[in-house]
Amino acid sequence: MTGKLCFLVEPLAKSHFESVRGSHGWDHVQRVLKLCEHIGPLEGCDMTVLRLAALLHDIGRNESDAGGGETCHAQLGAEMARGILKEAGADEALIGAVAHCVETHRFRRGAVPVSMEAKVLFDADKLDGIGAVGIGRAFLFAGEIGAMLHDPDVDIEKTESYTEDDTAYREYLVKLRHVKDRMQTKTGKAMAEERHSFMELFFGRLNAETRGEL
Repeated sequence: MTGKLCFLVEPLAKSHFESVRGSHGWDHVQRVLKLCEHIGPLEGCDMTVLRLAALLHDIGRNESDAGGGETCHAQLGAEMARGILKEAGADEALIGAVAHCVETHRFRRGAVPVSMEAKVLFDADKLDGIGAVGIGRAFLFAGEIGAMLHDPDVDIEKTESYTEDDTAYREYLVKLRHVKDRMQTKTGKAMAEERHSFMELFFGRLNAETRGEL
């Protein structure tokens, strides 16, 4: 039943990404799944719960974005995941475990990841937002909202999200450089440190090139 569940759930999950922005597309889900499959065994996870949670963790994003973000996509996604898993024939214990992972993968509004599977999903999701992939996604998102390429002297206190000032570098200053300190697992922390170091080097080089120093 385990393999069958993932087989049934994957296309149902994918169907919710047809009109999602590229920076949060189905390829993000696939990378998170691969990270979970790498980290999960090292942290002693139930891989059935973890794989299903990875596939379903962002299924509420499209609906949330359409509503201007007023609804938390993690909370909405947990509700949607319950329905999908029930329809696929999963038992209540499995449904509850997966829903907890989905609901807490943002770690906001008091929704704290408690199970090891939830912690690994949280780490995998955050790891895909930093390092080389994270930089790429930040530039992709900046392009999606019409932001400028780069401003090495950006003052984050005087700029706003979703404006031409919301560059990849601003995203790094506001959020990405803090991600490594939020990791939940030993494996995730080690991976985040390495990816963080790469971002520091990249944006340092970008600033220097932009100023004509290199």
